[in-house]
Amino acid sequence: MKFGYFDDSNKEYVITTPQTPYPWINYLGSENFFSLVSHTAGGYSFYKDARFRRITRYRYNNTPLDSGGRYFYINDQGDCWTPGWLPMKQELAKYECRHGLGYSRIYGERNGVGAEVLFLVPLHADCEIQRVKLINTTDAQKDITLFSCVEFCLWNALDDMTNFQRNFSTGEVEIEGSTIYHKTEYRERRNHYAFYHVNADVAGYDTDRESFIGVYNGFDTPQVVLRGESTNSQAMGWSPIGSHSLAVSLEPGETKEYIFVLGYIEMPEQEKWQAPGVINKQRASAVIEQFKDAESVNTALSALQERWNDLLSRYSVQTGDEKLNRMVNIWNQYQCMVTFNLSRSASYFESGIGRGIGFRDSNQDILGFVHQVPDRARERILDLAATQFEDGSAYHQYQPLTKKGNSDIGGNFNDDPLWLILSTTAYIKETGDVGILDEIVSFDNNPDKKASLFQHLKASFYHVVNNLGPHGLPLIGRADWNDCLNLNCFSKVPDESFQTTTSKDGKVAESVLIAGMFVFIGSEFVQLCEYLGLNEEAEAARRHRDSMQETVLKYGYDGNWFLRAYDDAGDKVGSRENAEGKIFIETQGFCVMAGIGLETGEAQKALDSVKEHLDTPHGIVLLQPAYTRYYENLGEISTYPPGFKENAGIFCHNNPWIMIAETQLGRGERAFEYYAKIAPAYTEEISEIHKMEPYVYAQMIAGKDTPKHGEAKNSWLTGTAAWNFIAISQWILGIKPGYTGLVVDPCIPSAWDDFAVQRSYRGTTYQITVKNPQHVSKGIKDVIVDGKSIDGNVLPAFDDGQEHRVEVILGK
Repeated sequence: MKFGYFDDSNKEYVITTPQTPYPWINYLGSENFFSLVSHTAGGYSFYKDARFRRITRYRYNNTPLDSGGRYFYINDQGDCWTPGWLPMKQELAKYECRHGLGYSRIYGERNGVGAEVLFLVPLHADCEIQRVKLINTTDAQKDITLFSCVEFCLWNALDDMTNFQRNFSTGEVEIEGSTIYHKTEYRERRNHYAFYHVNADVAGYDTDRESFIGVYNGFDTPQVVLRGESTNSQAMGWSPIGSHSLAVSLEPGETKEYIFVLGYIEMPEQEKWQAPGVINKQRASAVIEQFKDAESVNTALSALQERWNDLLSRYSVQTGDEKLNRMVNIWNQYQCMVTFNLSRSASYFESGIGRGIGFRDSNQDILGFVHQVPDRARERILDLAATQFEDGSAYHQYQPLTKKGNSDIGGNFNDDPLWLILSTTAYIKETGDVGILDEIVSFDNNPDKKASLFQHLKASFYHVVNNLGPHGLPLIGRADWNDCLNLNCFSKVPDESFQTTTSKDGKVAESVLIAGMFVFIGSEFVQLCEYLGLNEEAEAARRHRDSMQETVLKYGYDGNWFLRAYDDAGDKVGSRENAEGKIFIETQGFCVMAGIGLETGEAQKALDSVKEHLDTPHGIVLLQPAYTRYYENLGEISTYPPGFKENAGIFCHNNPWIMIAETQLGRGERAFEYYAKIAPAYTEEISEIHKMEPYVYAQMIAGKDTPKHGEAKNSWLTGTAAWNFIAISQWILGIKPGYTGLVVDPCIPSAWDDFAVQRSYRGTTYQITVKNPQHVSKGIKDVIVDGKSIDGNVLPAFDDGQEHRVEVILGK
């Protein structure tokens, strides 16, 4: 069942009913100010950090679901309703939500009044614009009252939802004309405030939530709206809100527009006040002036659309499959940018309080967006490197506001260091900027301890070499990529964190996954050293990589697939010897991606075992058989019911590792089969089962061990976005940046006749047509650049700002 449709020409997903299986959301903002907005206008806004600079309040895991947002209410002579259906849930004659790239439009119509609300965060501005269009579709005059409502958060989102004994007495506002200023704690240590403005004279306002809603009412029955008149309340403690009321008269067929601005302002300490107790509104006034009318909003929207058209022009494909085209050309790249901006911090499944910017997460995210905004990828790489320690280990997360490591979580996740090598080499291949390696970067953000970025990468590589276990495999630490495989935890106490509780010295439990990563990413380090002319460094690294490959085949292979790990007792995990959890997906992917066993047959056996044991109609599950009880020696992975999350759920993040591995064997049909199973556009027809948005990836889909098989959770903020884009764009379609040019090496279903890719690379546009006259999956017969055949399959890095035409002929 579908609940909308793709409008590819406008790069929008159009939702045609408000009653979707779950709130389907969008993200606004790409720099400092961000908003989450659902298809019924739920969500919230924040500045840079969703924990420490939460601007509006949102209630997670609430009943009813998706309660709180930026709401507009219409009182039409006593008939009260909301354009987004929620929160009042009055029946609408028409409803539509269009989620676009960085903006959303919601339209509702009832009793001859149409209301369209456009939400966007303009480029280079710290505000959310809400443009309300009211349309009289009848042949009689309409006199209505429009009410706005946002609920302010008292900045620190965790404190806001817990420290009520203080917070019920701190809320403060100022009202000046049509602008409401939220200034809680501005009198003391804060240098920032928020404001909510409308570009029209108001009939009234409210800034106290209880006065607006009523003590025993909800957002669905606010007493001010039902009464049709504001109370002009001024918040003094309790819960501040921002609400305007406008008296609107509409002639038959008339349309009126109103511009609401929700903004964030920071003031230098010496400029905080314009008079005793009166905040300095100069900067807020400038923002209000900038977006004072419909023309300025239209200009901002056009600029935003042009920006996204430019970003998406860097890589686009044309095939005979419209679902593939829209995923690659629009939605997958869009999601990659959102995950870059927010890592795993704020979604409808991440509260914005705990996780911040993940070291592992963000390094992987870079892989998916570096071709779009390489300058920001460069900045992020240096920020991440600054959270490393001198031995190559790193904080697992850092806070976006301070960019300092999160000591509450700490480090010792032993896969983390390697990801920095992968993101940095991807950046250099994309840009040719080897100068980044000479940048001097602090360790632990300590200016007294610093080294070049190259030395940081070297420390990352040798962190593995210097932390090997009894079999010569890498020690796992607290966990590797799979945060829930906690082999040193041994927790018996409820409420302990599996990730941060360590009961063992960590000198025994080993990770075959990190070993596979070391071979794969270690090869990247070797190639980088060779490219830089550091031959001795390259040779030393090559010896360690080759030794690890031999170790994996000797101690990390179980006959038909790769082991997952060795636990603290030295026993195998992910082995045919285990009663449960015999085979895991991660090592089959990364070990084959690394080329381990490609020539000797182990790789093919491993991937055939994936097909036999892990594949399902909705994607590849993480392990089988699922764990049916808690295993103290394994940790959190065995706490989930079978079929959910890491316990045999379909973890979409690592499915593309298998896709990439299949291309290593030349099996294009199977690689694309796995791709289509989890790509959102291909699940649109079963949205009632899948539940999540059909335009973005989810982290997890319920596995075959649960009756909920096929139901997704944790959409948007997941490394799934980057890895699926890498799998389809670089390994299946096969256009991959290298140090000296673009490498062309597709691995596609043999039935494909052809496809075309436009790829911008180092200032040059490549128009690449791939033809498959012999209907092979892999293999290049000829490459023609600007009418001339070239040797090999590397397109030169022209770096000339011109357009070059490339024809690739597949064949034997």
